[in-house]
Amino acid sequence: MHLDLGPEEMILFGSPVGILPWLDEQLPPSSIVLVEEPDVIRRRDVDRLVARLPVISRTVAAEYQTGLDVDALLAHEPGLTTARLVVPGTEYAVTAAARLADRLGLPGAGPQAAEVFTDKHRLRRTATGAGLANPAYALAADPREAALFADRFGGRCVLKPTRRAGSLGVQLITDREQIAAAWTATATLEESPEVTDRGLPGEVLVEQTLVGPEYSVELLVADGEVLFANVTDKRVLPGRRPVETGHTVPSALPPARQADLVAVATRLARAADFGTGVLHSEWIVVDGTPTLVECAARLPGDMITALIGAAYECGFIGAYLDVLRGGRPTLPARPSGAAAVEFLLAPPGTVTAVDGVRDALRAPGVLSVELDVRVGDTVGEVVSSARRSGHVLTWGADPAEATRTARHAAGLVRISVG
Repeated sequence: MHLDLGPEEMILFGSPVGILPWLDEQLPPSSIVLVEEPDVIRRRDVDRLVARLPVISRTVAAEYQTGLDVDALLAHEPGLTTARLVVPGTEYAVTAAARLADRLGLPGAGPQAAEVFTDKHRLRRTATGAGLANPAYALAADPREAALFADRFGGRCVLKPTRRAGSLGVQLITDREQIAAAWTATATLEESPEVTDRGLPGEVLVEQTLVGPEYSVELLVADGEVLFANVTDKRVLPGRRPVETGHTVPSALPPARQADLVAVATRLARAADFGTGVLHSEWIVVDGTPTLVECAARLPGDMITALIGAAYECGFIGAYLDVLRGGRPTLPARPSGAAAVEFLLAPPGTVTAVDGVRDALRAPGVLSVELDVRVGDTVGEVVSSARRSGHVLTWGADPAEATRTARHAAGLVRISVG
């Protein structure tokens, strides 16, 4: 898929390492202007990264994560007014991209919808107003308030920051006595590399614990119309940190159950008056009722776009860019097979050896094996998605086969630590 883009006709907010190589392969040279936070450019050596990618014409340093001044950006960079699409590359770019797209008259989430989907408290209020199933929730100013909330549910609750992604800071509390010690890890975060040094605003949300299988729904939306929908089976770590350990596309649920999930995700999109783009919502089915976990107004992470592309034999990212340019792409209504990802989780320590990668690559059904650690790296506890050590991507005739293959191949990779 090659979009017909001229020089600097796409504005990309944030530097999503995972899809930049794909963009470089699929789009014409110099078609992207990358807008990134000045301190993130320095910390992640973004200039060196993009120098290897002909698709990126140049990098614009701008503060956008704590509120984009659109007038100031366009006054400093008038060439941006000729862009044909504006894309949020990370969670922390969703609001800025929506504001700039709105100012330029281009398709996007819409500023108000972007605010809803980047603030978990506003999201809860929106879902409640739409009559969607929500856990009980409240903002907590300190551990005492969180403990009082947990007392209503036998001492159990979920702590989560209102404006973070990738499971960062999310904790499942099983005893109110854990809250005092756990509070700092949610309220005062060890930020991910793509977050500005200025610090992001946010509060602590405390929620009722949901128990049940977890799924996500991916919607491709154009001017409020759902063009494509997929349901993904999700696997998460047990215990306090519910970091995702694997996904399978499509879900193994019966069609009627999948339709129920698509229906509530669509209602959520309409309740927030979401315009154009991708919505990635997460749900836990409690006693048969899909109950909202959270939702992002951007491409999903964790290889879900690759899974959709493999299972449906389509260019999902390309279709996303197309709708942001005003197009109406047609995607397959049904998958032709299934795909799964299983993440590699090394124990904490210093990596001393990595074995079994070739064996995993030779296993039937394996599409790719990627490592994010190497010998000599220090691996910490898996407290967020960024702490995982790699992944295995697989194909199967159905969800069960793809999942089984992914788990088997992941088990062949051994990361030893000392």
